[in-house]
Amino acid sequence: MTTLSNSLAQADIAHNLHPYTDARAFEQNGPLIIERGKGIHVWDSTGKQYIEGLSGLWSVAVGFGEDRLVKVAAEQMAKLPYYHVFSSKSHEPGIRLSEKLVEMAPEGLNHVFYTNSGSEANDTVVKMVWYMNNALGRPQKKKFLARNKAYHGVTMVAASLTGLPGNHRDFDVPLIPVVRLTCPHFYRFGQEGETEAQFCARLLKELEDTIASEGADTIAALIGEPLMGAGGVLPPPEGYWEGVEKICRANDILLVSDEVINGFGRLGTPFGCQKYGFTPDIMSVSKQMSSSYMPIAAVLFSDPVFNAIADNSHKIGTFGHGYTASSHPVATAVALENLKIIEERDLMGNARRLAPRLQDGMRRFADNPLVGEVRGTGLIAAVELVADKATKAMFDPVGKVGARASVIGHEEGLIFRAIGDTLALCPPLICTEADIDEILVRMGRTLDRLAAEIKPA
Repeated sequence: MTTLSNSLAQADIAHNLHPYTDARAFEQNGPLIIERGKGIHVWDSTGKQYIEGLSGLWSVAVGFGEDRLVKVAAEQMAKLPYYHVFSSKSHEPGIRLSEKLVEMAPEGLNHVFYTNSGSEANDTVVKMVWYMNNALGRPQKKKFLARNKAYHGVTMVAASLTGLPGNHRDFDVPLIPVVRLTCPHFYRFGQEGETEAQFCARLLKELEDTIASEGADTIAALIGEPLMGAGGVLPPPEGYWEGVEKICRANDILLVSDEVINGFGRLGTPFGCQKYGFTPDIMSVSKQMSSSYMPIAAVLFSDPVFNAIADNSHKIGTFGHGYTASSHPVATAVALENLKIIEERDLMGNARRLAPRLQDGMRRFADNPLVGEVRGTGLIAAVELVADKATKAMFDPVGKVGARASVIGHEEGLIFRAIGDTLALCPPLICTEADIDEILVRMGRTLDRLAAEIKPA
């Protein structure tokens, strides 16, 4: 086992460029090789067990090793392993999944376009909206509004929408006209003496002022995650999304809900927009749609968007966009079965029931000398580590303490994500009360050990 692990690690170091990784540090430290998974646990190549506290990458809703998904994938692979949906071709799994997605989606989102990833979905959103506005004789209506610290993907257009410096630096993005708005995170961006309600009002005023300054006739859409994920698990202030929707409607600006992390029960509702009380014109979905057993994502959109696109495709003779694996039959079959499991086992209800246990348990860590804020909604939560609790001062450099916490977490048998110095949890929806309690025990030990090593200012 050790010899095999060593040879695999050497091959990995020699050949693979890893996402979100310091490639030179990786050459020195090597990989953590995950060999198998079952339920909420994964095992590395040495046999060590971990609780996968981030569901892989915010995505394995039904846990690892779900036999029903394996069976459906094998059956579909044997029957029709691949076919495309170009030029009016289709197949049953893709059709059935579209029916299911529309059934689950907020009212009015009646149409589906498939991609392979959330990044591709958000690229597709931009292309669809531009295509629509050109068709409607509004070629100047192309700008997108997006928030600082937003995450919408890493392909060139999606990275342009993303509001994280690490996704922009030296990549020469943004490539498209994006107008940035303040991140709706009260702890970090509220002003001295400002209440959360006043903070929300200021952000909505900023949105109105930005639209007035840029010109509503130049702005195509506003895109946002209902709860911001990879920016640090950032729930919005109360009333924020209702206010955003009202302003967008008044200015003929499409509202795009990026549900790649929020969707399919993570917040205890089918989609995050339902949790926060707004109805989008377009949604992008992925991750928990198939529990990431197969790569798949989709864009759901309203009749007005569809009709403009359909009319233009008739005029031109084609909708000149698509991917080889759009609506892949194995991926759509697996996703459909995954959604059936989520519904049959009431995993959305499970998320609602377990949310107080996770959120209250995490809030007990507020007394740790390194914890500045605890936040989250549903089965997603985080603690932000700070150098000084009174001033909210960050560690310098940002991320070093978070990286150390991740190492300790691994030693304690818990995998979470260090987003800078924010430690994020997003456990599988199949968790039990005992699982949540054990996650909290391991996170508590991690934070205690970290505090013993690092003295706050």
